[in-house]
Amino acid sequence: MIDDSSQPVFPSPASGSLRRRHARPLGGDTARQLGPATLSLSGLVLNNRDGIPQQLAIRRKPSWIRAKVPAGIEYERLRATIADHRLHTVCQEASCPNIGDCWSRGTATIMILGDVCTRSCGFCNVRTGRPLPPDPDEPRRVAESISLMGLRHIVITCVDRDDLDDGGAALWAETIRRVHALCPETSVEVLVGDFKGDRDALQLVMDAKPEIIAHNLETVRRMHPAVRPQASYDRSLKVLQWMKQGGRVAKTGLMVGIGEHDDEVLDLLTDVRSVADTDILTIGQYLQPTRNHLPIDRWVTPDRFEYFKVEAMSRGFSVVESGPLVRSSYHAEEQAARFARASTVQT
Repeated sequence: MIDDSSQPVFPSPASGSLRRRHARPLGGDTARQLGPATLSLSGLVLNNRDGIPQQLAIRRKPSWIRAKVPAGIEYERLRATIADHRLHTVCQEASCPNIGDCWSRGTATIMILGDVCTRSCGFCNVRTGRPLPPDPDEPRRVAESISLMGLRHIVITCVDRDDLDDGGAALWAETIRRVHALCPETSVEVLVGDFKGDRDALQLVMDAKPEIIAHNLETVRRMHPAVRPQASYDRSLKVLQWMKQGGRVAKTGLMVGIGEHDDEVLDLLTDVRSVADTDILTIGQYLQPTRNHLPIDRWVTPDRFEYFKVEAMSRGFSVVESGPLVRSSYHAEEQAARFARASTVQT
């Protein structure tokens, strides 16, 4: 938990505004629900002592982090399709560094259930606030747009909807069924939240039979109170376990460089395999989206990412993507094809 005695106070959003990013202090009122502080970031946040406000500088990126500038015919075509169908993408909302590369290859990650999240994770650039009611026509629009894109594999994710009784599970299931019906040649990967630990809600999604189902742990156990204040490390492990028990190909993702230690990363790898038997793992560098987000603690080198990959593979993961610009949907279409081939061989 963040010791907030020296944190800046951010202004409340204007009345009726739902669009500002992290309009309230990062992490919400964590002290209200999580007990005594277990982690202090006081030395990493703004220092406003002596009455002189300061801004936290975003650290310069090292030479090995170079994202492709968005451009090209395929990029423009995909951007137009997304705009015409009023779709949200996590590529845009979360400021993904791979947007130029992925969109130029015709791959995107669609975000359903709106673009306002009920949670306020310290790393995420998606808007936080009170969302509008879900659009019941969204599953049809998503399926039709995916059909126009002509993709072999689609990744669908969502904002957290803790305001809904089922966390949006029913709309999730309808979206998957619509995509399967309209795009039978397209495999579907879904990246879901934890549904506040509601197994019945998760089962609704799994019953729609996505080819791959993912839920990201994001960070090590110690860092959860600061990074994911409304989530739980153990609850997320349980969600991953339920996914695997449901017979789905299961996947999770991890950020590094946000304050964790290498031994904690290895502990997480062991936890995920021993508790949840998860198939696919992605590991990438945390990139601070704005000055209002948690700071970067370190730049993890390519050699260290390779070390994490070797350690993860030794623990039994089937696929590991580990590198500075790796994100949840990185090479997702290749992962789907691999598991599809394996399923064909087994049958």
